[in-house]
Amino acid sequence: MHTTAKSLRHLAIIMDGNGRWAERRGLPRIEGHRAGVQAVRRTIEQCRELEIPHLTLYAFSSENWQRPAAEVSQLMRLLRRFLKERKKDLHKHRIRLKTIGEIERLPREVREDLQAAVAASREYDRGTLILALSYGSRNEIVRAARQFAEKVKSGQADPSELNEETLAAGLDTAGIPDPDLVIRTSGEIRLSNFLLWQASYAELWFTDTLWPDFGKRELTEAVEDFNRRHRRYGKRG
Repeated sequence: MHTTAKSLRHLAIIMDGNGRWAERRGLPRIEGHRAGVQAVRRTIEQCRELEIPHLTLYAFSSENWQRPAAEVSQLMRLLRRFLKERKKDLHKHRIRLKTIGEIERLPREVREDLQAAVAASREYDRGTLILALSYGSRNEIVRAARQFAEKVKSGQADPSELNEETLAAGLDTAGIPDPDLVIRTSGEIRLSNFLLWQASYAELWFTDTLWPDFGKRELTEAVEDFNRRHRRYGKRG
């Protein structure tokens, strides 16, 4: 039976377990991250098949800066390689690339590659890939609140105008629909500072599968489970 995504407009994934995948095989952690990149490729392709228009991947959190400098450097090199290798795919399938997070904290060469990829895909309209990089949801909300406070200070806004819509307009995800489904791999059952505002009414799906092993079977299972759920948004069914 062919699986469809029904009303799933936005899928968000916390890609967890690369390090453990490598450790269980006696490999350096970077090999787990390399294997994780292949899982990213598979997931992007399957989202196209399922016609899911928005995919957000938690690629590098604001907390990840606390990892050893050597590992962070390897991750940045892997990100640059991913951007170069997937550039043709984005063009071929007309997938727009966007980023959320404190991109200014990334190394200059990474920012330049990202900016070039985002600019080159700006007009594409068959899907959107959003990379969460140097991203933390609490920080994002604080930045949005500070932005509104600056408008009040300069006389461009009144405090009474602050509501969910005006605050959301200052989030990194402004203009992107809230996620309908959030998946986390590796057996951890928490959001880890990911899309806390946006995922308020998202369906959550957890799997013990480590991210490098995540594939078509797991995503199909998650989508089919999502299709069976009844989303009431606080209302009666």
